[in-house]
Amino acid sequence: MSENILKMYKKRPKDWIVKWGSFLVIALLIAVSVPYVDYNGLTDYGQEIAKSIIFGIIQPDLSLLFDFSKTEAVPYLLLETACIAFLGTLVGSVLALPFAFISSRNIVPKWVATIGTFFITVVRTFPAFVYGLMFIRVTGPGPFTGALTLAVSGIGMTAKLYVETIEDLDKGIIEALDASGCNAIQKIRYGIIPQLMSNFASITIYRFEINVKNASILGLVGAGGIGYPLISAIGAFRWSDAGTLLFGLIVLVLIIEYGSGRLRRKLATGL
Repeated sequence: MSENILKMYKKRPKDWIVKWGSFLVIALLIAVSVPYVDYNGLTDYGQEIAKSIIFGIIQPDLSLLFDFSKTEAVPYLLLETACIAFLGTLVGSVLALPFAFISSRNIVPKWVATIGTFFITVVRTFPAFVYGLMFIRVTGPGPFTGALTLAVSGIGMTAKLYVETIEDLDKGIIEALDASGCNAIQKIRYGIIPQLMSNFASITIYRFEINVKNASILGLVGAGGIGYPLISAIGAFRWSDAGTLLFGLIVLVLIIEYGSGRLRRKLATGL
């Protein structure tokens, strides 16, 4: 037995060149990147500010945290943030579906899929923050701008994930539909959507998680949600209020990630 093991060990793939080459490439990238990341130390009041924010998170202002009657209180701002993320995710997912299907090479001709993939890549190029800066000049500040920004910025990544799911579909199903004389729309309607609905739903839920965090960031440019009050509190050195807002945001994200995780697991097991 030991001789057979020794023989198999000697016949193992000699890939040490690839391993050492990969290690050297990573080391070279690290060496090139480090000089561009300068560390200038903390600011004069950096430690005090950090302590104030941490203190605000650990001991939030309960009057602001549990006040359900004011629009500037944490519950209303968190609800607004969640609603912006939900509507942006819903609209973006619906808009991403047609682009996903026209970008799938196992459904449409290659030249059509190339055009669709190019469009998805262009949309994904710009981060949500840039879309927010552009749309706020068109529709003005407010939650509508936030929802519109999340919808448009989410098309690219959602469509890309949809495409990967569609292209992983069993080829036998597509061939059977082709043999039956189905066109592209019929293949999508009768053969693909019924099988991939749970995957699409899981991707959409995952995108909702991301959009909750993006909605908080978009508030910094006035696109609604908790971001603008947060940056205002930081700008006015109201660290207790900033810590309370961050505490509420942490709770919201944890609740949504827990709920979405359970939903995705149920979808994966067929409910």
